[in-house]
Amino acid sequence: MEPIKRILLVEDDPKDIELTLGALEEYNLANEIVVARDGVEALDYLYRRNAFAERPEGNPVVILLDLKMPRMDGLQVLRQLKADEQMRLIPVVILTSSRESRDLEKCYLLGVNAYVVKPVRFTEFVNAVKEVGVFWALINEPPPGSVKRP
Repeated sequence: MEPIKRILLVEDDPKDIELTLGALEEYNLANEIVVARDGVEALDYLYRRNAFAERPEGNPVVILLDLKMPRMDGLQVLRQLKADEQMRLIPVVILTSSRESRDLEKCYLLGVNAYVVKPVRFTEFVNAVKEVGVFWALINEPPPGSVKRP
């Protein structure tokens, strides 16, 4: 049986969520795409606590993480994940509108796997998400523990 592939999308903008989900679902890149609307919710999901305490075991094959979010931003999430032995192997792709070199440098220093600037034009945005999804969900071999066999 094919393993269950799960993508965690951490994004607070409803329009970007809709566009990203549409692009990922068009290619059936994952069995499940989980949306967290800020960093706190993302960590609750990953650590299986609060509203996600009963979620199925296994980590996502990739985390698509926005930087600028309420409550806890993407840099804080990235810092915590890459400092945790249990979480550091999960691939994290920053998907952001920030072109600030300071953000880019901080992300790579913290151990991000890729940094993608969201294109402004609709078709370019959708294509960028599809390419990221195809690579991380289909081509890349995920780390141990990121997929669960049904």
